[in-house]
Amino acid sequence: MRRFLGRIGIDSYMLMLLGTVLLGLVLPARGVAAEGLGQVTYWAVALLFFLYGAKLDPASVKAGMLNWRLQGLTFGSTYLVIPALGLGFAAVFGGILGPQVTMGVIFLAVLPSTIQSSIAFVSMSGGNVPAAICAASLSNLVGVVLTPALVALLLQAGEGGVSLDAVIRIGTQILLPFVLGQILRPWVGHFVRTRKRLTLVVDRGAILLIVYSAFSAGTVSGLWAEIPPVSLIVLIAVMLAMLAVVFALIGGLGRLCKLPPEDRSVLFFCGSTKSLASGLPIAAALFPVETVGATVLPVLIYHMAQLLICAMIAQRHARAAQTALVS
Repeated sequence: MRRFLGRIGIDSYMLMLLGTVLLGLVLPARGVAAEGLGQVTYWAVALLFFLYGAKLDPASVKAGMLNWRLQGLTFGSTYLVIPALGLGFAAVFGGILGPQVTMGVIFLAVLPSTIQSSIAFVSMSGGNVPAAICAASLSNLVGVVLTPALVALLLQAGEGGVSLDAVIRIGTQILLPFVLGQILRPWVGHFVRTRKRLTLVVDRGAILLIVYSAFSAGTVSGLWAEIPPVSLIVLIAVMLAMLAVVFALIGGLGRLCKLPPEDRSVLFFCGSTKSLASGLPIAAALFPVETVGATVLPVLIYHMAQLLICAMIAQRHARAAQTALVS
């Protein structure tokens, strides 16, 4: 069973995510426990972005930028094509999904690319790994500032406007630790890069804490009672449809621009994926704790779907490459 799940892209971490969501729905943190959880989550997120800053080598980003055409197309896909598509989907389905979930669709659309998984998929499919490292790193480096700015710009006219407190929280919880990590990178960078298990535990642990905190707060506030089952089913269908359109657009863009296959792989996997690791901390800092669970629902669904489908696509490309070598 475990081998079968691995083949279709479901790993133990995805199962833990689902389990954490269920735990927040069935056994939410309340009162003093919720306050303590909030403090632990805050510092876990700050540590996570400090480690991101300490790991990221600016020289690798600079070297990868030499392939400006590929990097420009990938960056444009992440921060122009998908946001425009997200606004379209929000406009069409907003009446069914409700204001909080619709806000989550827009928030999903302006998130940066994944780092680990998109690079892994590019590598698995035989793509340009150095360019993928640059594209994913640049997306996340810029996204620390650009994603909150785009959220503020796109939601300022509605109920979801970003408050000054949220901006300050982004600065102190996310941007400041990231900058400190960059400043201290010459002294701590090697230690962080060689302790992959440490960064993995902090990365995944922070995500699980945020998920549990968000869904607990939603349960305690009665938020989930306001989201009818039919809306959840529609949301899953909308996210799958949006992912399919994203894949079609970005795959077609690579062919239209006549990129070589190894660069098309970078554009596809780095340009179409959205980061749960960056998205949840930013959402926790931007949105009220009582509604953040509903806001990140589209991110969770899109993220899990993209991992499953990208894993299958990358494996298919890998098998095709092996067959070509044999023949």
